[in-house]
Amino acid sequence: MEDNIIDIHIEDRDGTIQTVAIPTDVNLSLMEILKAAEYDILATCGGMALCATCHVQIKSGAEHLPPPQDQELDMLDTLPDADLDSRLACQLRLSNDNDGLSFKIRGALQ
Repeated sequence: MEDNIIDIHIEDRDGTIQTVAIPTDVNLSLMEILKAAEYDILATCGGMALCATCHVQIKSGAEHLPPPQDQELDMLDTLPDADLDSRLACQLRLSNDNDGLSFKIRGALQ
């Protein structure tokens, strides 16, 4: 792993898994990273934790993520398919500690 570059494993809605190298020094949310990588993320609210269209299921590496804040938890509570491993990609900023993070995209399609 290069300094400030981590690999994350993304499972798309169709089950396709891709490993993507991302910089951790650009201060983008996971949602912004997914959109830049041309994943189909609606992100209606623009990253304000108000729509849950960037819902992801953390498959491994959750222990290295910051805990969700109340606003994120409130929005996740509105989702019928949310579970204890659910997060909003717009609320996650990744660091070097997140190398190897694995997750599945669950949010609504456009």
